[in-house]
Amino acid sequence: GEGLPPRAAFAGTVVLKPWARGSMGAQQSATVANPVSGASPDLLPHFQLEPEDVYIVKNKAVSLACRATPATQIYFKCNGEWVHQGDHVTQHSTDRGTGLPVMEVRIEVTRQQVEKIFGLEEYWCQCVAWSSSGTTKSQKAFVRIAYLRKNFEQEPTAREVSIEQGIVLPCRPPEGIPPAEVEWLRNEELVDPALDANVYVTPEHSLVLRQARLADTANYTCVAKNIVARRRSASAAITVYVNGGWSTWTQWSGCSTSCGRGWQKRSRTCTNPTPLNGGAFCEGQNVQKTACTTLCPVDGAWSEWSKWSVCGAECTHWRSRECSEPAPRNGGQECHGPELDTRNCTSELCSHAASGAEDVALYVGLVAVAVCLVLLLLVGVLVYCRKKGGLDADVADSSILTAGFQPVSIKPSKADNPSLLTIQPDLSTATMTYQGSLCPRQDGPAKLQLPNGHLLSPLGTGRHTLHHSSPAAEGADFVARLSTQSYFRSLPRGTTNMAYGTFNFLGGRLMIPNTGISLLIPPDAIPRGKIYEVYLTLHKQEDVRLPLAGCQTLLSPIVSCGPPGVLLTRPAILAMGHCVEASAENWSIRLKKQSCEGTWEDVLQLGAEPCTELYYCQLEAQACYVFTEQLGRFALVGESLSMAASKRLKLVLFAPAACPSLEYNIRVYCLSDTQDVLKEVIQLEKQLGGQLIGAPRVLHFKDSYHNLRLSIHDMPSSLWKSKLLASYQEIPFYHIWSGLQPFLHCTFTLERLSPSTCELACKIWVWQVEGDGQSFTVNFNIAKDTRFSDWLVPDSEVGAPALVGPSAFKIPFLIRQKIISSLDPPGTRGADWRTLAQKLNLDSHLSFFASKPSPTAMILNLWEARHFPNGNLSQLAAAVAEVGKQDGALFAVSEAEC
Repeated sequence: GEGLPPRAAFAGTVVLKPWARGSMGAQQSATVANPVSGASPDLLPHFQLEPEDVYIVKNKAVSLACRATPATQIYFKCNGEWVHQGDHVTQHSTDRGTGLPVMEVRIEVTRQQVEKIFGLEEYWCQCVAWSSSGTTKSQKAFVRIAYLRKNFEQEPTAREVSIEQGIVLPCRPPEGIPPAEVEWLRNEELVDPALDANVYVTPEHSLVLRQARLADTANYTCVAKNIVARRRSASAAITVYVNGGWSTWTQWSGCSTSCGRGWQKRSRTCTNPTPLNGGAFCEGQNVQKTACTTLCPVDGAWSEWSKWSVCGAECTHWRSRECSEPAPRNGGQECHGPELDTRNCTSELCSHAASGAEDVALYVGLVAVAVCLVLLLLVGVLVYCRKKGGLDADVADSSILTAGFQPVSIKPSKADNPSLLTIQPDLSTATMTYQGSLCPRQDGPAKLQLPNGHLLSPLGTGRHTLHHSSPAAEGADFVARLSTQSYFRSLPRGTTNMAYGTFNFLGGRLMIPNTGISLLIPPDAIPRGKIYEVYLTLHKQEDVRLPLAGCQTLLSPIVSCGPPGVLLTRPAILAMGHCVEASAENWSIRLKKQSCEGTWEDVLQLGAEPCTELYYCQLEAQACYVFTEQLGRFALVGESLSMAASKRLKLVLFAPAACPSLEYNIRVYCLSDTQDVLKEVIQLEKQLGGQLIGAPRVLHFKDSYHNLRLSIHDMPSSLWKSKLLASYQEIPFYHIWSGLQPFLHCTFTLERLSPSTCELACKIWVWQVEGDGQSFTVNFNIAKDTRFSDWLVPDSEVGAPALVGPSAFKIPFLIRQKIISSLDPPGTRGADWRTLAQKLNLDSHLSFFASKPSPTAMILNLWEARHFPNGNLSQLAAAVAEVGKQDGALFAVSEAEC
């Protein structure tokens, strides 16, 4: 069915109807009388080589080739017209494997041939092969004229950017066939994204620098090339500048005068960091001066001599004087000379001194009798104390807590349930202060031992108040006592983020309101007969230097409980929030503790076998619970293992409650998702007179090195305009990821076009580049008086910051002791503490519980830390009762008992 080309020739007898070259669509029939010898009459030709697309560079002709077997004739057809037979170069051969004839044909195509039809359609050619059985067509091969224009559609431009800011250099190469490939040069050296993770090229050929570095200051050139030519864009100079930052102030110099009024100064330098590449110099003064007054030294002077004393039995008398007129002060010199003057004398008493020897013997006898009586009294007191200390804690008798609390009162919840014990603290016990070593020696990994002597010694004698809570009136007194200790210098001033109390063997609880931070001191954690004065404090991150390396980030608040170095006989539980989306594949999380030398040490790696029994951590979705037998300063630090690791950010919007001017500011805070940071921002905005806009949102911020962007949209242009010059604002990735800058925020400054405008409606988008995002719909009346109390987050903790004794626990004391004594011993059919842990979903910590003398006590302590004050005792009672059903010897704790 395929028309034959002109002058087609076949072996054998063929009837030909000649037709002119170039006539399109002309048909010619051919009758094959005798097929070519050796050709298979049953096979259609198939192509071993087909023509492919080619480009004409400048004026060089291109060659097209095809090869088929078995084939008697092969001709090219280009754009529907047969190519003249004389333009074909034909080569015949035989396939050695099949013995079939093989024919290969080549033609050349020139630029002039292609240009004849340029603009009408693309120039194409294909092969047509004949055999005795019919014809076969090859694929079409397109012939195009290659070119590359000179001018870039878009070239990169010079920019000045701050360090760590992202940079995008656009480049749209010139039009060309084939399309140009793009590469980038930095100072004439090739930029290879495979060798620099901070650089990548977009599909649109733009060069992106994720975080501008000083080394990125250079001339950048976009290069486009194809088979025809190579073009260079104009070079764009990128300057990465560093704005200067002040160093910390030096210590105040000494007063300029040693006596009277003078001045003192301190200084700072613009070296943190030093401004570079045109960065802004630090604003403000580098030297501060202040007036000072130095008290003048006063040398001491003697008073007049007193009168001579009566002549004594030793035949001497004396007189004295004092260095008090004036007394030395302010570094003045002490008085020189003797304070006492003695002289010999004679009197009647002196002459009868010999007779006084008999009186001396009498006095010695009386003193000996008095000493014996005192020793007997001390022995009686010691025996009494031993008997008192040996009583069991479960005995509800008034002699249990004589030294520290009032007699125990038994308050059963029902008439038939007399076993509940409620112990109320007495506020008239002697207050004790920790006097032990701040850094006890630890020779090995074994558990540290408490010294035999009292860690606490009484402050004076007599009757003192037991500080079991932290009312404001007692705050200054506690801080004053605390300031005498050497570790006080590292604690925050004031009592805003501090709780403290005095505890004995009954234990208790400290809480810092609205922060999610608490310290549980379980019963018997403090040795009997001792009283500890304990504090719990939250540090501001700018006040504590916590070094972070590599991909490490702070995941929790920095919390101190102390006094540091105090060892407990049972672990206390420190509860604090965190902002990590924890997974073993993406995170390596460590508990850090600051040593007494000030260095931070890893004391526990979560998910790994603990190297010491002093610390353990239970990590939950929003909080972590740290078991520690040694008080100190703690923080949770994570290191990302992949770019899928993410932290929770809490996004909060604030705006002024009143707007006296045309300008109006909306502040968007990007906070770590912990309660303590939100509390600090609320207090800060309360001072600024801000109000909350909408509900806070949670954003998952990934370790992808991408910055956080914020933009404002859909604002009525007829009423408001934004004073922001760029389309969005950015917070650098590392500022957020480190977690050491707690109050990161961006401010959108808006301007009312009319003073009468009171309504504002807009949308604010917050998103991570190539990551998750959140949007806020803002719609409020700026003229409405919104008081801070209308949106202030209510206290999540109920009760006082410090609770002592049974009031600090949900589980009644006697019921607790009963559960412990029943479940600690191994039970039949597994009815023991292990089953209780499984029912409370704590079976992943069985190895830790088993390492303690009382595993059941550890389970109950953790339950108290997790569920106070709103825990459901009925569910715990049901779990304990379920364990009891597995062993008839066990008791069952009913809901009424709890």
